[in-house]
Amino acid sequence: MSFVVIIPARFASTRLPGKPLQDINGKPMIVHVLERARESGADRIIVATDHEDVARAVEAAGGEVCMTRADHQSGTERLAEVVEKCAFSDDTIIVNIQGDEPMIPPAIVRQVADNLAASSSGMATLAVPIHDAEEAFNPNAVKVVMDAEGYALYFSRATIPWDRDRFAQTRETIGDSLLRHIGIYGYRAGFIRPLCQLGAEPAGAD
Repeated sequence: MSFVVIIPARFASTRLPGKPLQDINGKPMIVHVLERARESGADRIIVATDHEDVARAVEAAGGEVCMTRADHQSGTERLAEVVEKCAFSDDTIIVNIQGDEPMIPPAIVRQVADNLAASSSGMATLAVPIHDAEEAFNPNAVKVVMDAEGYALYFSRATIPWDRDRFAQTRETIGDSLLRHIGIYGYRAGFIRPLCQLGAEPAGAD
């Protein structure tokens, strides 16, 4: 099963400008991400960036770069530009690895690609069970609720689904219904552009 990894790497991060080039053990962060992607067995890896310094660092490490516009509102929009420029067929599986994930396990990169290849869906992501009460109530851990067929219904930093009866008695035990979202996504190339065109709607909008 073949798949492509695209790594969006925006230079002008609001919280940490130049983040892709931050030094970690003698290498830029983006090079560590590139190396993890290589270990996943991807057939092709492309770093999508809007900055020449990031491009030079990637190329010095033997990586492929696609220069993208600087005005994208999301990493998914940057993916869409790469898909268009590279003319990927609609059924090409694309895995999006964030450019600030130098410790991402290569196995989960492969897993999200395998999961998508085994389904007819346009996109896939991953989640793991939450067993620890501290994590369950931690707003930094994004939770996801799925339906019986494994489709995500809702993502939230809140504790969902809320077990009213259990949590009224104790918050030391959490049961087995909570899932933590892992922020990695796989897409079929033909699904990415329509996804970007959906835009964002306020919660509860008609």
